[in-house]
Amino acid sequence: MTKKTESPTILLIAGHWLGAWAWDDVREHLDSAGSHAVAMTPPGLDPDDPQRAERTLDDQVTAILDVLARNGVSASTPAIVVAHSGANFPVSLLLDRHPELVRRVVWVDSGPVAAGSAFAADLPEDVQDLPLPAFDVLAQQASLEGLGAEVLARFRARAVPEPGPVLRQHVDLANGARNGIPTTLVCCSIPSAQLLDLARGGHPMFAEVTNLEHLDVVDLPTGHWPMWSRPRDLAEVIRSAASHTG
Repeated sequence: MTKKTESPTILLIAGHWLGAWAWDDVREHLDSAGSHAVAMTPPGLDPDDPQRAERTLDDQVTAILDVLARNGVSASTPAIVVAHSGANFPVSLLLDRHPELVRRVVWVDSGPVAAGSAFAADLPEDVQDLPLPAFDVLAQQASLEGLGAEVLARFRARAVPEPGPVLRQHVDLANGARNGIPTTLVCCSIPSAQLLDLARGGHPMFAEVTNLEHLDVVDLPTGHWPMWSRPRDLAEVIRSAASHTG
């Protein structure tokens, strides 16, 4: 890969229930290091959008493309795209449709999704959106390690219900070029050794990792929301990933 000397745009996209605000601490560290970091709120997660519960993954991809274009990203100046948790669905679509716009993808306690998959295909059609569950329920699905009472209170206060169409939509992936994009896996709630074993074993959540052609793996032990539990360390991992030339 041709060496890039300019500082690339770093686009930060958080997972379910979260907007751009979730990256505030990480952005502060990236900005102080001279990086050009931009956080976005995907369609469906803006509490002031009266039609937010109708937004789809396609709407989210369109919005990502708009943010990239407004920040000067093109095939000649591709971006670093950072996807946390459930942001892997719209970002997997982005990589499939426009691999030329992404210099490197950084999956934060996340990873690429398989063609034809959906986050919650069985979610009933009459369910408009999915609110943030009680934390004792959420803790059974994802680690809350490192999150104190103040952080959890902010999470609860600012979380926006995830749109039903986003959760139900199956992703249509057909472009193998997405697997050639340099990739960094940031493993937080699951150690990298365990994750890679699961991937090699064909686990449906991780099997796509075995198709990646240029993979770096970083362990950042903490819970599922490292942007709050270890923001400085996550920012350094992202900054280091952005500096890679291959």
